[in-house]
Amino acid sequence: MPHTPPAVPDFTQWPSFPFEGDLRVKQLDDPVPVEPSRRGEGDRECTACSAPDEAYIWVGERWRVRAMDRPTGLPMVLILESRSHLDLGDLPNLLAAELGVMTVRLERAIRSLDGVARVHVNRWGDGSSHFHLWFLARPYGRLQLRGTFLSLWGSILPPISEEQWRENLALVAAWLGEFGGRPMTEPSRIQWQAPASFSDSFRVEEERTETEGGSVIEAADETDDAAARIPAPRTDPDRPATAAPAHVDEADRLGAA
Repeated sequence: MPHTPPAVPDFTQWPSFPFEGDLRVKQLDDPVPVEPSRRGEGDRECTACSAPDEAYIWVGERWRVRAMDRPTGLPMVLILESRSHLDLGDLPNLLAAELGVMTVRLERAIRSLDGVARVHVNRWGDGSSHFHLWFLARPYGRLQLRGTFLSLWGSILPPISEEQWRENLALVAAWLGEFGGRPMTEPSRIQWQAPASFSDSFRVEEERTETEGGSVIEAADETDDAAARIPAPRTDPDRPATAAPAHVDEADRLGAA
């Protein structure tokens, strides 16, 4: 009897689904008897354990926050990691309690950015055994990006400007620094240009941004070493750190470091 492919699910008709046209369901591979090791398991190196603090935008005693290596189509994409090599179900009570505090704190910091409506928090864990949690910011007013497919849209939309991206990273790092730990990034300095060089500068920026752009899906796909290639943004040692927003709750200072 010929195989009848399953019907395309209803969510392909949702406004948030990023594709249109004729679609068909892929053939499902046979299950494997033994799953491959993730990064940090067996003889596979743990990229999180080997990454220095300079590869992060904020570091604390037990937690670190990492960014993509370039802007994406979303206002902000960040990854919260434990310092200890543990998976989610292996966190001791102290880290499990601090995870709640850090999740709320980082969500608030990202949501405070201009142009952010909501923050999606995701955990996959199929690529690395070192605990990490994804934070994806949905742009304000972009109702089509609500829900399940935000990570897909982040790989489709044109990336935000590098200047805005670095400013956002510095603001989040400074916010977290208000509660302890150490911000590791500052916003870029203004690059003053002579009027005669403006057009050349813009042309170079356009050429560069056409070929750059981080991909949430590549890094979160968790099937290759894409996440291992996510260094922190370059820091600007000549620029003072941006102050965190003044309206942070005083009670929130008590928590994870």
